[in-house]
Amino acid sequence: MNQKIFFTSDHHFGHTNIIKFSERPFATVEEMDAELIKRWNEKVSPRDIVYHLGDISLARPERTKEILDQLNGSIFLVKGNHDKSALSYTKRFEWIKDYYELSVEDQDAPNGRQKIILFHYAMKVWRSSFRGTWHLYGHSHGHLFDDETSRSFDVGVDCHNYEPLSYDEVKERILKKDWKAPFADREL
Repeated sequence: MNQKIFFTSDHHFGHTNIIKFSERPFATVEEMDAELIKRWNEKVSPRDIVYHLGDISLARPERTKEILDQLNGSIFLVKGNHDKSALSYTKRFEWIKDYYELSVEDQDAPNGRQKIILFHYAMKVWRSSFRGTWHLYGHSHGHLFDDETSRSFDVGVDCHNYEPLSYDEVKERILKKDWKAPFADREL
């Protein structure tokens, strides 16, 4: 089984005002929702895993259910500040958490595992950030300065062509950053 892992955030399905707020290139919320569903399903297969870092939908619960049922993959939801509607359809998610520490098998990472902190909000520091643990977040819709010395960034759709990012895409972006272990010359 060739299962991929994806990360995304801040779809804001059903949220008319997000079009203006985030300057999204859609004329209507219906057009936006249809395009976001299309782009999700073009990248994510039914067998894939998606970690959604919050604010998936502001549509009515019935409409949110319709949208979620159209999305490919097993979805793990890290709650955002606008997930009330999504929480009305909990069975669509593998789990729902406020925060999550993920470990992904990666032969290039120390000990063959890459640790990733998943949270809706950006953090300046996080558990083991000084050891190269990554941090992925949403919420800011691309309005935060991306620190090129930090192994973190916004995975929200407004920053990434309105589609989820694969683990490999995240890894490629993170490893381009000018991060250095702050205690590299000392024993811990």
